[in-house]
Amino acid sequence: MNIILITRRHGQARPISLKDPLSLAGLVAALGAFVFIGLAGGYLLGYSQATDLPVAQFDSIRDELRAQKREVEAARAENQEVVDAFAVRMAALNAHVIRLDAMGRRLTEMGKLDDGEFDFDSAPALGGPEPSVDAQSIHMPDLELRLNELEGRIADRELQLGVLENLLIDRNLNAQVVPKGRPVQSGWMSSHFGKRTDPFSGKDAMHWGVDFAGRKGAEIAAVGAGVVTWSGNRHGYGQLVEVNHGNGYVTRYAHNDENKVAVGDEVEKGQIIALMGASGRATGPNLHFEVLRDGRKVNPLEFIRTDK
Repeated sequence: MNIILITRRHGQARPISLKDPLSLAGLVAALGAFVFIGLAGGYLLGYSQATDLPVAQFDSIRDELRAQKREVEAARAENQEVVDAFAVRMAALNAHVIRLDAMGRRLTEMGKLDDGEFDFDSAPALGGPEPSVDAQSIHMPDLELRLNELEGRIADRELQLGVLENLLIDRNLNAQVVPKGRPVQSGWMSSHFGKRTDPFSGKDAMHWGVDFAGRKGAEIAAVGAGVVTWSGNRHGYGQLVEVNHGNGYVTRYAHNDENKVAVGDEVEKGQIIALMGASGRATGPNLHFEVLRDGRKVNPLEFIRTDK
């Protein structure tokens, strides 16, 4: 088989025989050159068109990127505001917890609880089995809801602890002001409340208090907190100290050798207010102790025996 090629240069026909290896190689080389030139031309044409398209779209893409950047920055700022708001709320909750811890320590002391039974300086011990695999993380709306619930619970506990503290304070104040206990640490009860034979007249008479016999100069203590309403000599009582405890209670300490307080002084329970003597209508060193409730003299023994 022969292939005839006509060239432009000479306009002459040139036969090529496929049986001739050299002629066939030349034909293949020529066809390869034509294909390469075609492909190269197509690539260059496509490249020129491809480089022309983005130039027209650069501004649009750039504007879109800028818009997306602004959205990201806005979302980041919004998230930061949310974080800042949660930080403020957490600080407020922390302040509440600090107040609750301080109140808890006061209540522990006021309630005379054992050391370590309620330790408000350490985090509470926790425990429990390992969570299941389907446990889920807390999302932002759930976190805000839980913070709201926690704030409400803390406020409620703070109110309850405040009420309990007031009750304990009132109880402690009542324990301080209500007469209770022995006014002397030494000595013995030489005369009880009620009818007895008067030591001076020998007749039956009402004894409106109890007597503690002891040595001269023995210390006499207030059996409750209050204000001194009398300190001086009174007929029959000799040197007398009278303390008003409030709530209708008054105590009297008579026959003293020396008074250690003056009218208007505030005294605490257990404070030394006088020294034992034999002033007034007394046969020897002793303390005549009286308790008045709402202006009426009552048996001091019930207050002495209830001392805890």
